[in-house]
Amino acid sequence: MARRVILIVLDSVGVGELPDAHLYNDQGSNTVGNLARVLGGLVLPNLSSLGLQRIVDLKSAEPQKITGSYGKMAERSPGKDTTTGHWELSGIILARAFPVYPQGFPPALIREFERQIGCRTLGNIPASGTEIIKQMGEEHIKTGCPIVYTSADSVLQIAAHEKYFGLEKLYRICQVARQLLTGEYAVGRVIARPFLGESSGTFQRTANRRDFSLKPPQPTILDKLKENNYFVLGIGKIEDIFTGQGLTASVHIKNNADGLREIMTGMEKTRGKPGLIFANLVDFDMLYGHRNDSRGYAAALQEVDAQIPAICGQLAPEDLLIITADHGCDPTTASTDHSREYVPLLVYGQKCRAGVDLGIRATFADVAQSLAAYFGLPSWPQGESFLAEIGVV
Repeated sequence: MARRVILIVLDSVGVGELPDAHLYNDQGSNTVGNLARVLGGLVLPNLSSLGLQRIVDLKSAEPQKITGSYGKMAERSPGKDTTTGHWELSGIILARAFPVYPQGFPPALIREFERQIGCRTLGNIPASGTEIIKQMGEEHIKTGCPIVYTSADSVLQIAAHEKYFGLEKLYRICQVARQLLTGEYAVGRVIARPFLGESSGTFQRTANRRDFSLKPPQPTILDKLKENNYFVLGIGKIEDIFTGQGLTASVHIKNNADGLREIMTGMEKTRGKPGLIFANLVDFDMLYGHRNDSRGYAAALQEVDAQIPAICGQLAPEDLLIITADHGCDPTTASTDHSREYVPLLVYGQKCRAGVDLGIRATFADVAQSLAAYFGLPSWPQGESFLAEIGVV
């Protein structure tokens, strides 16, 4: 039986604060719900028909028919970053959060980084990525010194000009930073943030971002699928998040539109083959959430919503479509950082029961457990399968 799962992560599309949101200063965060409130409603008919409207108030007309099953998932791991969220979806629950550096990285660590790359750095402060290149981009071009910054998330980000510094050089020094950031300094990701432009007013980040993540500390459901001869196609930054582990193929993308095209292409190429297509659509987070751009965020949701019928139309009878997220990034709050939120769980398949309320799941790892069950693998150590609830055995 050629079973496939198409697992799509709408990066940062949270649906309401978790009970421990106050520990992260995220009280009141609700990425989708607050967008609907601030903008006077979100019209997302296709996501709504899958069940989104049942788990968060979109302040728009209810769909006439619910075709999918729906619920929301709590993150059991501490933290609210991309790596933690994706790892938990794949079956890894962390005991402690990745370290964060709200005051910048220790001077001794930065000095060692500078020694290894052969030049000094600029910044070493928490900052918005678009603002810091406005502030320091011209000095960077003049001096050749890369810009180092962080945020409330567990990241070290390095911004450099593609033309004057060079993309490959930027990637190379990010790998140096990744090798340094181990042990107590083991942040979730080192991120290369290239930009172009000739002056403060014209600088723009490019699509050549790359993430250098920690290796997963134990096997994920992706590894088990690959070991059992299933294909595992990663689309977007999935390869970066899992350092390539557990994947049989991967495709990097420039934006959500590119990602949606690659999902369709991947579905066409793997028709009749059993395995997993695992996609991350990052524009919500990168372009709109971190910049508090509510209208841009809403437009990105509508762009994805418009493609849902085409994706569902490509599903074979044995396929499952799962749509979820990895954390929140509420553009309506004062913060420009990720937010500690529930994430949606929308499940659709031709042979699945429709309109099933999957409730509030205790961990994102319910996805890994469900994948293990769907592909006939041994029970996963974490999570509970939702397959029986939607009538799939």
